[in-house]
Amino acid sequence: MNLFESLRISWRNIREHKLRSTLTTLGVIIGVAAVITFVTLGASLQADIISTVAGGNAATMYVSAQSQSETGLPDIGGGGQTVLTKHDMDGIRSLQGVEAAVPESGVAASTVEFNNSTVGRQWVVVTTPPYFDVRNQDFVSGGSFQSGEREVVLNRPAVSMFGEENVTVGDNITVTRAAGGERVNATVVGIVEPTDQSALGISEGASPQIYAPTDPFYQRTVYSPSANENQRVYGRALVLAESPSQVDSVQGRVYTYLGEQSDARELKSDSYRFKVTTQDELVNQVRQVSNTFTAYITGIALISLVVGAIGIANIMLVSVTERTREIGIMKAVGARNNDVLQLFLFEAVLLGLFGSAVGALVGLGGGYVAASIIGLPLAFRPEWFGIAVAVGVLVGVLAGIYPAWDAAQTDPIDALRYE
Repeated sequence: MNLFESLRISWRNIREHKLRSTLTTLGVIIGVAAVITFVTLGASLQADIISTVAGGNAATMYVSAQSQSETGLPDIGGGGQTVLTKHDMDGIRSLQGVEAAVPESGVAASTVEFNNSTVGRQWVVVTTPPYFDVRNQDFVSGGSFQSGEREVVLNRPAVSMFGEENVTVGDNITVTRAAGGERVNATVVGIVEPTDQSALGISEGASPQIYAPTDPFYQRTVYSPSANENQRVYGRALVLAESPSQVDSVQGRVYTYLGEQSDARELKSDSYRFKVTTQDELVNQVRQVSNTFTAYITGIALISLVVGAIGIANIMLVSVTERTREIGIMKAVGARNNDVLQLFLFEAVLLGLFGSAVGALVGLGGGYVAASIIGLPLAFRPEWFGIAVAVGVLVGVLAGIYPAWDAAQTDPIDALRYE
């Protein structure tokens, strides 16, 4: 029996049992659809995060001192040590290829008040005026604060965090420090778009944020061995290279300065190390985390494929039993064992192939709907559609090989006697 004839007979049998064939392939359809949906969603999430991390900040790097157990992602006021003095900031700014370097730390506020409205605990980012240029943030209205002035900048979500009445440029707010309870009255001088990137390099979304100058809002000091005086000390620094092409060389110079000339090398604990994280490193770290998450979810979805394979194997065994007399007749008129094996194997493969093809289309639609609901840009991984088809064929082969072999081994005399 030639291949075309085997395919024709297999397809005819599938069509004659439409409901059974549909239910048989349902497990494969669900399994492949789940895999494609999660892979598409993972690719969309990864693309969104990577574009957020890298977009507009290719020449920016983050300097901090972190413990050996930390991931290396930038940190504000978290596990990183506050060891970068004013002397260190001046030293980094003087390095060749550095366009700007700004400090960044945080002040915990127990309350923030505007008119008669009060908001609970907030984190105030303290830095210097060039911060917004280094972070590539656009002002909606107003401009940056001035050092030494009681001024603040809010991002757009913070404007409406006080309820019905929105804050505008020129309004006054009161920040109460969590440590000590000191109340600081400040004027809102600017409103910026929400930053596309948080301290971990991941989108902040609509999180309210308040920015203030280090002077007078930030008073934490430490003794500077180099300057022989007390100086403000910061948790991390944002360094902007003159161009993206100089990032690697600037990164090396910053590492050299920190290890040989900085105050931080004497102030940090022995268990901490310096980390200068570039945008490329952030992108790679985000990609690794995203790939791990996608692989985990996809692995769970693959369980459905196993269920689908069992379903195909079960139906094929039933089909062999139902067609015992047909097998006997085929063998009586000259069909060989290989012909019978081929016939039933093709039927199982067609079921698996059909299930994977439909599952891929359903998964594509599921990924599109999921990405739209979450608000992610749709991203595909075309190779997974080829993988889905290959998996369908493999499932068909694995699920059908034993039933096909069992059919091929049927004794024609016994088959003709079967009732």
